[in-house]
Amino acid sequence: QDAVWSQLKTVFDPEIPVNVVDLGLIYDCSVNTADGKTSVLVKMTLTAPGCGMGPTIQADVENKILCVETVNEVAVELVWEPQWTREMMTEAARLELGML
Repeated sequence: QDAVWSQLKTVFDPEIPVNVVDLGLIYDCSVNTADGKTSVLVKMTLTAPGCGMGPTIQADVENKILCVETVNEVAVELVWEPQWTREMMTEAARLELGML
């Protein structure tokens, strides 16, 4: 699970210089191993439902997690509840974006 979270921290919203974890876009990440295969399910959101970069970010999340040697399959589900707010960002992200 640590390797998956490390990979998630390498995914950036192309319009914001902060990774998706620190932005608070990752709502859930579950890693399941059965029959020697590891699958990962990520539930994430976007800063806005109409974000044009959504498919790009979603694909980047999937591709980065597939780089983890032990992961066989990944599903990335976009969810809209709860709605994302700036308060979901880490303090480091708010500092990076000048919001503190």
